[in-house]
Amino acid sequence: MEVAQKTYICCYWKTYNMKETIVRTISGALYISIITIAMFTSREWFMGLFFVLALITMSEFLKLVHLTSYFAYFLLAAAFYFLSYRVIDINAVYLFLILSGFVNLFLLKDVLWTSKIPMFEKKKYITVVFYIISGFVFLTLIPVMDVDGKFVPYLIVSVFILMWSNDTFAYLIGKNFGKHKLLERVSPKKTIEGFLGGMLGALLAGFIIFNITKSYNLIDTEKYELWVWICMAIIVSFFGTVGDLIQSKFKRQAGVKDSGIIMPGHGGMYDRLDSILYASPFIYAFLLIVDYVS
Repeated sequence: MEVAQKTYICCYWKTYNMKETIVRTISGALYISIITIAMFTSREWFMGLFFVLALITMSEFLKLVHLTSYFAYFLLAAAFYFLSYRVIDINAVYLFLILSGFVNLFLLKDVLWTSKIPMFEKKKYITVVFYIISGFVFLTLIPVMDVDGKFVPYLIVSVFILMWSNDTFAYLIGKNFGKHKLLERVSPKKTIEGFLGGMLGALLAGFIIFNITKSYNLIDTEKYELWVWICMAIIVSFFGTVGDLIQSKFKRQAGVKDSGIIMPGHGGMYDRLDSILYASPFIYAFLLIVDYVS
């Protein structure tokens, strides 16, 4: 009787895990398809989609930090229009970038050395403006990095591919070979092996992207040489992982498993975009440096 019960439980969990994997795969594929199609349609479609994603993410984040504010949505809309879609002053963008970089580095410090993120309890608007809003602003500025302001969808698609490759390899390597915890008190499942595997995956993707863009002349390869993609892969992998850890700490302090339920098997939109949001100001800053040296 006991053997039969164990067999039943084992079969049940296998079926449950299979269903969960199928649901995750379908919702993930739909998410990637919508984002990719919007990117290649036009800049207006791209901006429109990411404004909607920003609204959803903002809503999830505000609930997470227990902040009720319509003013935050006004700030989001204003930043999107004046700092991304219609850049009123490039110096304002640079100032926003510097302040966002400082806030993000402080969030990194809080994850590594404090038991709680102080900004979770006070100064919540600082994280709203210079973490969530800035993440979307610089994410939508990346594809217009050219001097003439031309929209280059291949550039932002490549950044997402680097991030997705990092996440996929980190999951696969960590699940199968992970033994040493990366930061157990914040995210028990993350391992050093998974982190290194993710970086390897991003580097491999960067090498492939460089060769494809060079072969088909999709991006200015004189400007975006191989070393640029290698550096970008490292930046995406490192800061993307930090962004995931920061979100894990926010959720741990809020006492929730996921930030939302909009994506079956994945959680909320903030769960899906946490890595790229944190990394985007650093990616944008690096691309500015590439622009300057080229």
